[in-house]
Amino acid sequence: MKYQPVIGMEVHVELNTTSKMFCGCSAEFFGVAPNTNVCPVCLGMPGTLPVINRRAVEYTIMTGLALNCTIQPHNVFARKNYFYPDLPKGYQISQYELPLCLDGYVDVDPDSSGQTKRIRVRRAHLEEDTGKLTHVNNHSLVDLNRAGVPLLEIVTEADISSADEAYAYVSKLRQLVRYLGVSTGDMEKGAMRCEVNLSLTDPDTGEWGTKVEIKNLNSFRSVRNAIEYEIERQSQVLDSGGRIEQVTMGWDESRQVTVVQRTKEGDTGYRYFPEPDLPPLDLDPAWIETIKAGLPELPDAKVARYTQSFGLTLKEALVLVEDRTVAEYFDQVVSVANGAEAVTPKLISNWISGELFRLLSETGTVITAVSIQPAQFVE
Repeated sequence: MKYQPVIGMEVHVELNTTSKMFCGCSAEFFGVAPNTNVCPVCLGMPGTLPVINRRAVEYTIMTGLALNCTIQPHNVFARKNYFYPDLPKGYQISQYELPLCLDGYVDVDPDSSGQTKRIRVRRAHLEEDTGKLTHVNNHSLVDLNRAGVPLLEIVTEADISSADEAYAYVSKLRQLVRYLGVSTGDMEKGAMRCEVNLSLTDPDTGEWGTKVEIKNLNSFRSVRNAIEYEIERQSQVLDSGGRIEQVTMGWDESRQVTVVQRTKEGDTGYRYFPEPDLPPLDLDPAWIETIKAGLPELPDAKVARYTQSFGLTLKEALVLVEDRTVAEYFDQVVSVANGAEAVTPKLISNWISGELFRLLSETGTVITAVSIQPAQFVE
């Protein structure tokens, strides 16, 4: 039987702040000696009090605006209570009932055909990250450098219906946070981590099946492969008369299979309640407008401008806007050319995506390190 996948995603984005979410410790954790960027606050010592990182709030607002969300002027931090060795306080400071960002959307184009699908964003909320566990033989090593690093969790509605759409959504999200400069989006370094909630719809009744969560998705390829595998696995279980269990699965990259990690715990298991050590966060509407006015031109707007004003094809425009620095270099060259008949935007686009990209590939460099100035490029 052919089932219709119903997929929602939760993406955690590490924010590019200098210090942690609620203390003054450095937010650097990748490649840093274990347990060096820590203090009594992020270690959860008794008597310590958190202080909100203003820059993390600003970055969250920027991202929320880019995701077409409504920014909530009144929001509250909450304690998410659970026990795990990498959570020193025994709870995580997060947001629950009153998050910073609500009701947004992202338009994706999985096959670059110009036909977009809208993925609704239910919420985007700010929280602190946990530490990191490294399992060696029969022991687990705990590194708390990452504990307390600002983390933005972006939650979609269950609008995704294929692995390709999920891949396109995550790609678009990484592109946005990189354009904004709020995160590196480097999945291999843990700066973006994805979780998938997937169920299959019965084609006869239209009812959603039991939801399964998939974790440990640390690359675009893992997102696509895990979804494709899980759709096939659940289809086989249902076709054989079996029942889907509500569990949390992990993705085994080496075996290319999902494996059961634990029985799924619902939200009520976390016993959320307002964080007593932090007052409600009330945002000045004028500050939100200032942040909005300072946003850069985003990828969709650039694509529209390049195709409508410069006559580029959709494919040509998408190649240029993939990286903000490439798009800015293109704009600079077009500005220097200043409408010269012999140096059209299309010709500039062809040279950048052809010869310049070839040189960058051969030399292993990036466009910001290129010594060819826009005026020289025009010549």
